[in-house]
Amino acid sequence: MRIAKVHAWWVRIPIETSRQHKSDFGQLKTFDSAILRIETDNGIVGWGEGKNAAGSAGTYSALVHMLNHEVGPRLIGHDARDISGIWEMLYNGVRHEKAAAEGHAMPELARRGHSVAAISAVDIALWDIAGKSLGVPVWQILGGKKANRLPAYASGGWESADKIGEQLQSYVDKGGFRTVKMRVGAMDGSPHISAERVKAARKALGPAVDIAVDAHGTYTVADAKRFVNMVEDCDLAWFEEPVIADDKAGMAEVRAAGRVPVSAGESEATRFAFRDLAVLRAADIFQPDPAFCGGISEAMKIAALASAFNLRFAPHLWAGAPCFFAGLHLCAASPSSFIIEYSLGANPMIHDLVKESVEARDGMVAIPNVPGLGFTIDEEFLEAHIQSG
Repeated sequence: MRIAKVHAWWVRIPIETSRQHKSDFGQLKTFDSAILRIETDNGIVGWGEGKNAAGSAGTYSALVHMLNHEVGPRLIGHDARDISGIWEMLYNGVRHEKAAAEGHAMPELARRGHSVAAISAVDIALWDIAGKSLGVPVWQILGGKKANRLPAYASGGWESADKIGEQLQSYVDKGGFRTVKMRVGAMDGSPHISAERVKAARKALGPAVDIAVDAHGTYTVADAKRFVNMVEDCDLAWFEEPVIADDKAGMAEVRAAGRVPVSAGESEATRFAFRDLAVLRAADIFQPDPAFCGGISEAMKIAALASAFNLRFAPHLWAGAPCFFAGLHLCAASPSSFIIEYSLGANPMIHDLVKESVEARDGMVAIPNVPGLGFTIDEEFLEAHIQSG
């Protein structure tokens, strides 16, 4: 089962004006991602996704060019089932044979960013192919699933203090969620404004609904500590990306300063970065993005790290369908997983790009039981939203 065709597109889907929101990223008018298609010589097609920006922001011409003109040609002729070997080949580059012989990584200098994003897209597509070729869901070849449905949290929450309670309550009413996440940080301009919004949310929702907050890495260490102190009585479920991901020591300082669990990882690539988070005791929850961290293969290693350090695993899934469905299978197969991110912002890259209905019921999301990752790309819709440049 050899790889015969590889092609990637920059897909840009407009977000209707009434559903656009404004955060520290500005007002996002489109949802963008790199979508990859791999076909084998016996006609099996796998779909992957690579990301070089958080959420729906970013431009993808460079990543798509890399996939089509650098990575893709290297894949042609390889056995599509050799997922681990292909991962290491792409990561270690020209030294991959020596790295394999010596038994340790010898990566190319550009081993992060676009390089690992491209590997992520390939890896997700290859796992999709592997499941389809065997006629089983991906979770089965990852080791099995621990449940038919898993808890999800409603990810959104941009409104001001006078409206945030109503917005988050609508998530609870709509999908039965028992955990919601709201944005804080630079979008508010000051920690005390964020704290006011959190207090308003807690007052509106009461004690029965868990509230998490996400600063997108926009606080300084000092301001993150101030914020934690201000919301100490709000019983937060976790504080996501309090400071820039590059400052792991600073994140550890924030974690040590308060009683709110810290989550991190959507900006991190490979198990090595998560090892550092664990060793520094900088995070309680690992949140790798499968379309950026190295795909399903690397995310499983990261989940194992979380388990080994008695931490928890909740992948970042504000993404397109290939990444989101990859996350479902990862959570199903990972002992350290406990919750799934479910976007309550406008997300046409999940809901419109695939033919299946993706929804949460009673705060739970069902794990797919069909071969592969469990989705069918609407290729006409995809073709209508290909961005050139």
